Amino acid sequence: MALLAAICASGPERPEVIRTGSNLGPLPADRYAYTPQDYQRSQQASALLIRQCMAKRGHRDFPLDPRYPGDGGSMTAVATAYGALDLADARRWGYGWDPAKPLVPGPKDRRMTNAELTDLPACGAEANRRLMRGIDLRDWRYATTREVEVAKAVMLDARLRAAWDVWSRCVADQGFTRYRNPIAAYTDEAWQRGSDGNTRQTRRERATAVADVTCKRRHRTAELWHSVRAQKQAVDIAQHRDRYAAGLRALRAYRANITEVLRKLG
Repeated sequence: MALLAAICASGPERPEVIRTGSNLGPLPADRYAYTPQDYQRSQQASALLIRQCMAKRGHRDFPLDPRYPGDGGSMTAVATAYGALDLADARRWGYGWDPAKPLVPGPKDRRMTNAELTDLPACGAEANRRLMRGIDLRDWRYATTREVEVAKAVMLDARLRAAWDVWSRCVADQGFTRYRNPIAAYTDEAWQRGSDGNTRQTRRERATAVADVTCKRRHRTAELWHSVRAQKQAVDIAQHRDRYAAGLRALRAYRANITEVLRKLG
């Protein structure tokens, strides 16, 4: 297949073993995307703005990273776009993770009082308006909207479906469920995820995850999947270049707003 030839030709730029999505290299739509770094900086800026607002409402010692009254904290399960990739993690944690190392750290500061909680929504809305100043929401949301549509096209791609079928047979040949794709394996209800998103990490779960990753490596499933995503994204960007450009301007404006807040209040 021409697609596989292209993957092999670009091999030296990638590590021999794929352990994370980033090992596969950048995608065309990455430059239009809200990144984890953007999220972290936006959280910092929002916390500063909320604290300023809460002080105006009489809560002068409102913490930057408060816990909610009575909360126990919550976390969300996170996977790569290609399901499990790291073989060592699959052997130890299956489709979950080390419970001693939560994916999302809990709040560091004290719990909010009920009075603070009452005023928090208004201050949160005010902080959001400040960070979104000068930004058209239609532009801001455009890349995310297209991401959903492109993902549908990726899922329907005949080359990828064929690759998933090969992967699926490989997993089944090792004595496990014949899943339709790696995401179905990752999200199987048999793993009984708890409220924190983590799994029970049973022997069968771990063995399934090992077979999953092994078959991906054997058949270069993630590499082909990544290439299909890249092709679909490139086509979509070319077809909607002006709208993507407007979305990028909105993202840059958002980043500029964050930088200004952090400079003034940080």
